[in-house]
Amino acid sequence: MGAPSPFPYQGSKRQLANVILRYFPEGIGRLVEPFAGSAAVSIAAARSSAGKRFWLNDTNEDVMQLWRAILETPEELAERYAGLWQAQLGQERPFYDQVRDRFNRSPSPGDFLYLLARCVKASVRYNSDGEFNQSPDNRRRGARPETMRQRIAGSSRLLGGRTELTTLDYTDVLAAATPSDLVYMDPPYQGVCTGRDSRYRDGVSFRSFADALHGANDRGLSYIISYDGRTGKKQHGRPLPRDLELVHIEVDAGPSTQATLLGRSARTIESLYLSPALIERLGVGRKANDMLTAEQQLALFDSP
Repeated sequence: MGAPSPFPYQGSKRQLANVILRYFPEGIGRLVEPFAGSAAVSIAAARSSAGKRFWLNDTNEDVMQLWRAILETPEELAERYAGLWQAQLGQERPFYDQVRDRFNRSPSPGDFLYLLARCVKASVRYNSDGEFNQSPDNRRRGARPETMRQRIAGSSRLLGGRTELTTLDYTDVLAAATPSDLVYMDPPYQGVCTGRDSRYRDGVSFRSFADALHGANDRGLSYIISYDGRTGKKQHGRPLPRDLELVHIEVDAGPSTQATLLGRSARTIESLYLSPALIERLGVGRKANDMLTAEQQLALFDSP
């Protein structure tokens, strides 16, 4: 089962979080997420006691202000969401537009949480002026207030008092990480950051990301990356360069939602990459990167 998430967010690794935890070494000084989003992996790690301290970072200030409210004023945030949820009843579409307009004039965590709960695919979109412009999913009203209150309270209990929040560039986060940390990175999928379909305020170029990973290797950082994948025979993005010497593991993420909507049957396979320093800490050797099935790969990491 996935760990509870305080807010819906496209690309969240909630369903895969417990699988990702199986590649965690013992004795983590701190779990660092440079691309935090909904922080599904940190929540799962806190829930299972796989991490004691956390650093959540995201360049999206709206996301990090929401996290600050979750950790510091959870009851106030829950009350604000409940008020918005109740106020929308009977006028869901125009009310959403009103909240979105207000948020673009004066951003607030409560309004942002409501928009995430109602918008299409829980997907953040901004226009060229930096305004939130995602449309509502008119089939749903968002999580009920009591459900949202429980999610917020649960996340606040798990991460409150031991989590640092920042809005730095990921390269600055990597520069500040230490070999005793574990860094989990889930950057935006390749191809969704630039061009006409701009889904994020800030993109991550393939070359720059690879260069940053070379630097992380030189400093002996332990890290796990979710980066590319495939649906059926369709590949999503380029694999990371071989000269990084990463262990590449494929994880079955289940049926593809998009394929199902189109009346097809296909499974989504997510890629995980493990750094050389992490492999050394885990003590499994390079045999983990041999041509093994996902089940065989997992068995290596579960072995005593």
